[in-house]
Amino acid sequence: MNNVILMGRPVRDPDIRYSGGESSMAVARFTLAVDRRYKKDTDEQNADFIRCVSFGKTAEIIEKYVSQGKKIVVQGRIQTGSYTNKDGAKIFTTDVVVEYMEFAESKSSEAYRPEPASADGDGFMSIPDGIEDEGLPFT
Repeated sequence: MNNVILMGRPVRDPDIRYSGGESSMAVARFTLAVDRRYKKDTDEQNADFIRCVSFGKTAEIIEKYVSQGKKIVVQGRIQTGSYTNKDGAKIFTTDVVVEYMEFAESKSSEAYRPEPASADGDGFMSIPDGIEDEGLPFT
């Protein structure tokens, strides 16, 4: 099984290109900065910079909505490859082929978070005003 899920922020806006030919397809490339789970002895955060590529409809969505610094979650697969550069050296590549993407934070920095209901002295939460008893699964 080859399945990858990453959460991070693009280090710059995605590079979008379209393939040639009659059935042109969008190709989006970007590098995702993914924070490491554990920090070293220093206070600075460590991150891995992972190359990502997506095709077709997913690439079009990334082109329209993803930008530098916007936290996203991607799911896909690891794909390795190689090419020969202009100096004749063989270069090996590892990319995540993004098949699914979603946003990991709200558009505004001040997301709505409901206030927790207060508990009475008996350990039970009080029913908020305006809720009828008939709508509750118990009475």
